Amino acid sequence: MPGTVLLLLCLALGPVLRARSESTEEYDYDYLSINKTWVLTPKAQETDATQILNSLLKNYDNKLRPDIGIKPTFIDVDIYVNSIGPVSVIQMEYTIDIFFAQTWYDRRLRFNSTLKALTLNTNMVSRIWIPDTFFRNSKRADSHWITTPNQLLRIWNDGKVLYTLRLTIEAECLLQLQNFPMDTHSCPLVFSSYGYPREEIVYRWRRYSIEVSDQRTWRLYQFDFTGLRNTSEVLRTGAGEYMVMTVSFDLSRRMGYFAIQTYIPCILTVVLSWVSFWIKRDSTPARTSLGITTVLTMTTLSTISRKHLPRVSYITAMDLFVSVCFIFVFAALMEYATLNYLVGNKKPLEHSNRKARLPPAGAQVMPSFTTININNIMHWPPEIEEDEDEDPGSLCLEGKECERFFCCIEDCQTGMWREGRVRIHISRLDSYSRVFFPTAFLLFNIVYWIAYLYL
Repeated sequence: MPGTVLLLLCLALGPVLRARSESTEEYDYDYLSINKTWVLTPKAQETDATQILNSLLKNYDNKLRPDIGIKPTFIDVDIYVNSIGPVSVIQMEYTIDIFFAQTWYDRRLRFNSTLKALTLNTNMVSRIWIPDTFFRNSKRADSHWITTPNQLLRIWNDGKVLYTLRLTIEAECLLQLQNFPMDTHSCPLVFSSYGYPREEIVYRWRRYSIEVSDQRTWRLYQFDFTGLRNTSEVLRTGAGEYMVMTVSFDLSRRMGYFAIQTYIPCILTVVLSWVSFWIKRDSTPARTSLGITTVLTMTTLSTISRKHLPRVSYITAMDLFVSVCFIFVFAALMEYATLNYLVGNKKPLEHSNRKARLPPAGAQVMPSFTTININNIMHWPPEIEEDEDEDPGSLCLEGKECERFFCCIEDCQTGMWREGRVRIHISRLDSYSRVFFPTAFLLFNIVYWIAYLYL
């Protein structure tokens, strides 16, 4: 009886188990058939590439350059500029991030295979010959190693080799600052072979060898990138003649920062110094404090303008502008000192009962004088000494000479120079300065900006 029941259960569950087994086998078969294609094909190519590399490196000597003793090795150079900047004016250097590519032919690396090229990682770099290129004007250079060394080696079946790597270089750039901050510069990147002379290695630029990335990511804060050019030359040294390759990056400085920080404050300080010309000359504390304040302000601006520059021995365009502004401010202060000395520092004359000498016959008789108080210290008319024997046309106050360049009081004798001379009143020096200082400063600015911006 139990045997009969077991037989019936097997008969009932048999079709179900058979269907489930068939579906499982069909799934496994599909999986295997799919993987059979993408596993076996790369494996065959991997085996082929391994055999190629083993055969290439079997008798390969990486200490010898290609075609040694037969002909020079020609190396084609390509540079992709990832970014430039910042530029350090004080250190006279700039930072550049590039992808540096070198291409040459090595007949020892030819192979026959269905593979057209082998792309390899950095483990293969040390096993073949590569050029000993170095950057002649670099101060520091770093190769990127994250997450793996940023290097590429590719070998074609005709022996062509491509080697690229990413570098960040801090290179020298000798800045000529005579026109600072309206200056333009050409910062070079110079490279050559370290040991192989021109008879063994020849570098060549290819067409469109240099490309640049989007300039919006560059850190040229004070400069604009205006272009580049590449050149090649032969450097003759005691060790031989070397092929030197140079790529120059042209930069133009932006003036916005310096206009805000230096030029505009200097101009406003000079204009502020002219306010003293409209202040009464007897307001000594006001005019003196204003003059000293403007002079100290210009001194501070001059110090700040040189803070971010190297200690060069020549005069820059900014130095010239700041110096001239300082001269204008200092001259405004000296103008009041001169005016105050010539007008205010006069000795009062005491009245006396001495009789005036009669003029000689034929001389013009002077009219009667009226006493005029000038600045509360001078008295008019002067009393003439009896023993004086001078020409009446040269009569002047005691201790003063009308023949001097300036008239020392409001009026010298008749209120003018002697006949045939230009009349200049010292008391009107402020009026003259109100016209002379702005006109002179305006002319200086016109000449300055035209000379440095357009000539």
